Amino acid sequence: MSPSNSPAINPSMDEFIKGLWRENPVFVALLGMCPTLAVTNSVINALAMGMATTFVLLMSSVMVSLVRKWIPKQVRIASFILIIATFVTVVDYLIQAISLEIYNALGAFIALIVVNCIILGRAEAFASKNSVGRSILDALGMGIGFTIACLSLGVVREILGNGTFAGVPILGSHFEPWVVMVLPGGAFFVLGGWLLLFNWMRERRKEAAA
Repeated sequence: MSPSNSPAINPSMDEFIKGLWRENPVFVALLGMCPTLAVTNSVINALAMGMATTFVLLMSSVMVSLVRKWIPKQVRIASFILIIATFVTVVDYLIQAISLEIYNALGAFIALIVVNCIILGRAEAFASKNSVGRSILDALGMGIGFTIACLSLGVVREILGNGTFAGVPILGSHFEPWVVMVLPGGAFFVLGGWLLLFNWMRERRKEAAA
């Protein structure tokens, strides 16, 4: 029996939980790969990108769900992009006001949240067809699932690449950093490792449930 059909899980809460595990946007759907690979060379950058994406995903899902009955089908995608771009502008200024260092580290990937396929995909596939409450749970689950995936890469890449965690040295002065881990190639290695582990765990759960 699949988790979505399990009587032990409230259907509404399942909208939230599915983004964390069963339909995780990075580890299952392989969406949002550009920011996942590009800005996860440190824990702080990974967390900032995850929070920024979650904020835009949540707010745009709420707005799309609220106005879904008034948007003509012919212009729905353009309308969704306009809504998403509005909240990306908000988060762009917020990050710039909070920390210029993080703003410069994330670079163009803040603006590129507009075309993040996770956000546009949830607006089209879910928020435009469901109530505000269900859209909030779906957006939070997907956003937190994306943040967890970014942090999973960021933790490994920063520890092995710099010997630090969130900028704090943890491996001592004798540790020789694996420079490749903070380079683009390292992002692919770490993502591949997490995908292998995630798929192995999913298969084990399926076998146990069979």
